[in-house]
Amino acid sequence: MKKILLNITIAMSLLVTLSSCNDWIDGVEQTSTVSDEIIWQEEASVDLYINGFYTYIEKYGQFGSTQFSGSLTESLTETFKYGSYALGDKAGHPNNYVMNPASISSAGCRYSIWSTAYTNIRRINQFLDLQKVYSNFSDDKNDLWEAQARFFRAFVYFQLAKRHGGVILYDELNMTKDKARSTAAETWDLIATDLDYAAEKLPKEWNAENKGRLTKGAVYAFKSRAMLYAERWQEAYDAANAVIALNLYGLMDNYSDSWKGNNKEAILEFDYTKNGPNHYFDRDYVPFCDGWEYGALGTPTQEMVEAYETINGDKVDWTPWHVAGGTNVAPPYDQLEPRFKATILYRGSTWKGKTMDCSVGGTNGEFMAYREQPYSYGKTTTGYFLRKLIDESHLDLKGTPSTQAWVEIRYAEVLLNKAEAAYRLNKIGDAQNAMNEVRSRTEVNLPNKNTTGDAWFQDYRNERKIELAYEGHLFWDMRRWKLADTEYTGYRVHGFKITGNTYEYVDCDYQDRSFLKRLYVLPIPDSELKNNALIEQYDEWQN
Repeated sequence: MKKILLNITIAMSLLVTLSSCNDWIDGVEQTSTVSDEIIWQEEASVDLYINGFYTYIEKYGQFGSTQFSGSLTESLTETFKYGSYALGDKAGHPNNYVMNPASISSAGCRYSIWSTAYTNIRRINQFLDLQKVYSNFSDDKNDLWEAQARFFRAFVYFQLAKRHGGVILYDELNMTKDKARSTAAETWDLIATDLDYAAEKLPKEWNAENKGRLTKGAVYAFKSRAMLYAERWQEAYDAANAVIALNLYGLMDNYSDSWKGNNKEAILEFDYTKNGPNHYFDRDYVPFCDGWEYGALGTPTQEMVEAYETINGDKVDWTPWHVAGGTNVAPPYDQLEPRFKATILYRGSTWKGKTMDCSVGGTNGEFMAYREQPYSYGKTTTGYFLRKLIDESHLDLKGTPSTQAWVEIRYAEVLLNKAEAAYRLNKIGDAQNAMNEVRSRTEVNLPNKNTTGDAWFQDYRNERKIELAYEGHLFWDMRRWKLADTEYTGYRVHGFKITGNTYEYVDCDYQDRSFLKRLYVLPIPDSELKNNALIEQYDEWQN
């Protein structure tokens, strides 16, 4: 996506200019302006307009700030813990949500994206409407532009649908102030229709000048994800197979390369540059010993560590480390499969030339008990630090922003999507083969899982948790599976307080977590209820 990103800043300035020239943001019917017509006089100007939509990939990703106000949604699961109890994004807000879920209401939810989503949808619909009026370019060129725009409309509607189900649907710029919400089925229909159009019109590959633009494979890959949420198993299965049939993608040999982008596993990614756009993910999650005093805001939990199998595919019995007062026996980190070492920093691991302590008073990674201080800056409350997604070669954290790519969809996810869809379609052989292909990655090389029925689905859930760890999937998976209200209620997360050679299993919450059933559908915000005479609140949120 390098070529596109050279023009992202200009493209965003163009979108701001268009917004200021037209009152479309407020739902007023589009009127012609000089700016509208000028955009459509040169292909390069239209490309710039389209390029602005590509920023949505990173905004809703783990390096962006839109999905959960910058916090990782893994913090709403058993796998990740923000160390600060003082309220704030990437601090106490996620902790408050899991311990006091009733604080989420129509007045506010930090992982609701209603307002920003509809702003983005309006921008996309503006483009599509202006194209019909002003474009005199060839049908082929118009098809490519429309396909990209409609993919991003589906992408944004997916963000709404996975939170709310049925939402207000607009497929043109005349976005009237008063409009009722559609059903969940109608919402998924629009998403599927836009994705089908994009898949039909987009190429398998672009020329070098347009490298990084959406491809047929990226659209099918995203559809394989979206249709799992829609519970349209055949469509998800077919979309995943369409990606595989292109024979353009594959698994990287090393798991630690799988999410780095610009390789055969990356199907849809957003690249950054030092001059912008860039991000500060490293600053947020590196330990203090990396030279940044405000890092390590969140850290992996013991629950996540215990999800890993051994290098032979066995489960570890962790009960000897759950004893009161701790034990001097070191945990079996060296026995765990390679994805553990690529994802989590633990005592004894090597990071930027240092051997990590992860202990009380540790030089290379210091432990701090939860609530010991309002903010945990640089310290871990679980005895671990995040490794995955962080750039180990990034040394100048104070002076240089981060530039590692955000990979929105990679081939391993497509295989797992196929596995789940096949399982739902009672194609257990296909389900086993797809998941086992992920497990057979050269570096990982775990034995096949050939269970069936509920046992297979439990294996699949764990495989998906491990393979896609911290990529923004688990919380949403648990919601769509309707498992969160049972498995995410009445539990706490844990870690190791390491003092000398003693590993003490500690509570990192001091309060039970819970998930309310009504949170499977997020509420319509009060602002929409106030300004839209035809909208009705979801049943789950009726007083």
